[in-house]
Amino acid sequence: MLNLSLNLKPIYNIMKIIVDAMGGDYAPDFVVQGTIAAVKEYNAEVILVGQEDKIKALLKKYRYSGENITIHHAPDVIEMGESAATSVRRKRNSSIVVGANLVKEGKGSAFFSAGNTGAAVCAATLGLGLLPGVERPGIAIITPTLKGNSLIIDVGANIDPKPNQLLQYGIMGDAYSRYILNKENPSVGLLNIGEEEAKGTEFMKETHELLQKSSLNFVGNVEGKDLFSGKCDIIICDGFVGNVALKVSESAAEAIQKFLKRHLVGTILGKIGLLFLMPGLKRFKKEMDYSEYGGAPLLGVNGVVIIGHGRSNVKAIKNAIRVAKEEVERGFNEKILEAISKTGEGK
Repeated sequence: MLNLSLNLKPIYNIMKIIVDAMGGDYAPDFVVQGTIAAVKEYNAEVILVGQEDKIKALLKKYRYSGENITIHHAPDVIEMGESAATSVRRKRNSSIVVGANLVKEGKGSAFFSAGNTGAAVCAATLGLGLLPGVERPGIAIITPTLKGNSLIIDVGANIDPKPNQLLQYGIMGDAYSRYILNKENPSVGLLNIGEEEAKGTEFMKETHELLQKSSLNFVGNVEGKDLFSGKCDIIICDGFVGNVALKVSESAAEAIQKFLKRHLVGTILGKIGLLFLMPGLKRFKKEMDYSEYGGAPLLGVNGVVIIGHGRSNVKAIKNAIRVAKEEVERGFNEKILEAISKTGEGK
């Protein structure tokens, strides 16, 4: 059994969310706007990490003068195209590295960044360390399906995992589905090129065997067509495949909206029909909108870390801060440790 008290981050009496103000395609403007919205709607306390003069100017521009937002100066920025490991080592005064370290030092209860994903994963892993029994962290995203929401892990943190690490993703995904998404006995599927046990590489077959022997509610292999079918609550895959699936899904959703608009506005009857379809199209757009879900949790690190989409808008920033706050309030990492300890499968 694992010692659940090992190296756990403290429970905070005053919750403060550390936000990378310089991370994202529209930073720091959208980050500051989203933070203002979050502190007003969710009564959150936020420390914005980044270039102080720019953050102050934006807070003034958007007329925020409350006490729930403070600034921690970090002069450097890790750009989207920079090498993750190299930039984290060389830019120790960057908003990503400083933000992760503030959580490590107990000055914040969670960290959120919409910046360079690899750098955020690297900084969080090096700065906070991993939970006892966890070998590699994984990024989990919530996706809409025909039967509610499902969780996909990993979508980019670990592109060359071992079978046992995918088993750990299953354990962590199970805990997230139970305690954050409120699902009883969530089902787990392994993303593969076919449903049969014999499908896939030796790596996939070994992973399938481990999942099948585990205490998880494993339903077997699932295919790409099942990403949105709702066939299972949790889909396990390596970070390379998961990231490709994520990007294809995003592209498809955007293309469908454009195709519909192109063909419906081409004729007078189409324009008339569009008026009647508009309410449904708006609901469809909202359901497929990543900003509704905020950010993706980085599961397995010894602290709450939320990874945002590089294109995060104001709503996405606001909701990511909400997600971070909820994970801290529910003591989610303790739930992961408990799950790994009970199964003994994280060793």
